[in-house]
Amino acid sequence: MTAGIPTSSQTDNEGRYGGIVLGLAAIAALIVANSPLGPHYEALLRTTGEVRVGSIGLSKTVDHWINDGLMALFFLLVGLEIKRETLVGELASFRKAALPIAAALGGMIVPAGLYVLFNHAGPGASGWGIPMATDIAFALGVLALLGDRVPTPLKVFLAALAIADDIGAVLVIAFFYTEQISWISLGVGGFFFMALIAANRAGARHPLVYAILGVGLWLGFLHSGIHATVAGVLLAMTIPARQRINNRAFLARTEKILDEFRYAEEPGEATIDSATEKAALHLLADDCARAESPMLRFEHALAPWNKHIIMPIFALANAGVVLGAGAVRALVDPISLGVICGLVLGKPIGIVLFSWLATRSRVAAMLDGVSWRQVVGVGMLGGIGFTMSLFIANLAFGDAPLLETAKVGILVASVVSGVAGVIVLLRK
Repeated sequence: MTAGIPTSSQTDNEGRYGGIVLGLAAIAALIVANSPLGPHYEALLRTTGEVRVGSIGLSKTVDHWINDGLMALFFLLVGLEIKRETLVGELASFRKAALPIAAALGGMIVPAGLYVLFNHAGPGASGWGIPMATDIAFALGVLALLGDRVPTPLKVFLAALAIADDIGAVLVIAFFYTEQISWISLGVGGFFFMALIAANRAGARHPLVYAILGVGLWLGFLHSGIHATVAGVLLAMTIPARQRINNRAFLARTEKILDEFRYAEEPGEATIDSATEKAALHLLADDCARAESPMLRFEHALAPWNKHIIMPIFALANAGVVLGAGAVRALVDPISLGVICGLVLGKPIGIVLFSWLATRSRVAAMLDGVSWRQVVGVGMLGGIGFTMSLFIANLAFGDAPLLETAKVGILVASVVSGVAGVIVLLRK
C-alpha cells in the first residue's frame, strides 16, 4: 500500500463514514423536533445573526445563513467536482460520459414527470424539481457499506451519474427557482465573476485571491434574486486547473531531490540535521505545491468540511419534521405522493430506461462486469434525494406549510429507496 494514496477500501471507508454522519444528523433533527426541545429548535433556526464590517452589515436568520451561506460552500465543492470530472474524470470524453449522462437525464425527467402527474394544477406545482435530485454523499455512503460486494465500475458509474445529476440540479436552481431579479446586484455579481476570470487568465493562484473575489460574487448573487449557491458553482469554474509544473518534470525533479537527500544522509543519524537535507525537504515541499493545481487544493481543503460540518449542519436544520397525525395525513397529500413516487419509482425507472436506450442505440457501452439488476439497484439508491431534495423544497415552498409536507415525502422516499437499493444489490 502506498502511503498517502487512497485505496478503494479507504475511499469506501470515507464514503461509509460520511453517510453515517449525515444519517445521524438527520435522526438527531427528527428526535429534537419531536421532543420538548422542539419549540427551542424552531426558535434557534429563526434567530437572527448579523455579520458587520464597519457601517456595512448583513443580517439573516440562522436557517438562511445555512441555506444561503454554508450551502454556497457545498456548491463550490460540487462545482469543483464537476470541473474535475469534465477535465480528467468520467465525464472527460463522450464515450465515458454517455452512459452516466443518459442515466442522469432519465433520473431527472421521469421523476419530475411523475410529480407533475400528482400536482400539475395544485398548490404544489412548483415542487417538480424536488424528486429530480440525488444526495451523492448518502447514496455513495450506502453503496460503500456494501464494500467488495459491489463491483468498482458500478461505484464509478453512480459517482459520475450523481455528478451529472448535480449539473442538472444547478441548472434547475439557476433557471427555475429564481425570484424577481435585481439587475444592479446581478451586475455586481457579474463584475466579480469577470474579475475572477481575469485573475485566472493573469495566472493568479493564491487561494486568498479567489476567496476574496468569491465573497463579492456571493454577495452580488445573494441580493440578485438568483440563489446565492449558484455563485459557488461559478466560482469553481474560475479556479485554475493547471499545475505550475507538469507530472513528468515533477517526477524528474523529485528523483533528483531525493537523490541529493539520500547522499547527504549521515550513516546512523536519526534526525535531519544537514543543510543539504533541509534544503531538499523545502524544495520537495515547494515542488509538491507547484504540482497540485489550485482546483485540487480547494477541493481537498473543502471536502472534509463538507462531509463533517456543512452537510450535517444542513441536515440538522432541515430534517426536523414533526411526526404525528399531521405527518400521516401528509403522506397522502399530492405533494408527498409526487415526491415519493418520483424518487422511489421515477428514479430507478428513468435511470434504467435511459441507460438501456443509450446502450441499445450504441451511444454508450454497458459497464464491464455489471448486470442490469445492479443498475436497477443503483437506480434505487439514486432515489435517496435527502439533502438535495430538501434544499430544492426550501426553494420551491419557502416557509409555507407545504414545505413540511414535502419533507415528509422526502424522508420516507429516501429511506425506502436506500433499503430497496441495498436489498436488490445484495441479491445473488
